[in-house]
Amino acid sequence: MSTKVLYITEKDHQALEEYLDRAKRADRKGRDTLAKLEDELDCCCIVSPQEVPPNVITLNSKVRFRYVDTGQEITATLVFPRNANLAEGRISVDSPIGTAILGYAVGDIIEWKVLAGTKTIKIEEILYQPEAAGDYHL
Repeated sequence: MSTKVLYITEKDHQALEEYLDRAKRADRKGRDTLAKLEDELDCCCIVSPQEVPPNVITLNSKVRFRYVDTGQEITATLVFPRNANLAEGRISVDSPIGTAILGYAVGDIIEWKVLAGTKTIKIEEILYQPEAAGDYHL
């Protein structure tokens, strides 16, 4: 868990809380990831869409990040599970990497545990953030 301030919009926070409630009632698999997402929501700074810094990853943001160990760069959009499609570069917010990047900013280095150990990525660039673009309806 990071001591860094993680930002999330009021709208994203509410939508994710509702998603987590539904997932718990449905006794969904992936409880560890859901618990991590819930932990992130519990310690984030909730702001209006107009107040979220433009360099912060929010839902529907398109981001470029780099795996520190391999140098591999990935461009992906952070979405709700129903919109996820890895082949199209849309990663779910309830996936380990989706949960890891939500609320972080350009330049941040993030570590998280996976089955094979620890992964480390660096947020290189936000190519699109709905709030910065004035797309508050997304």
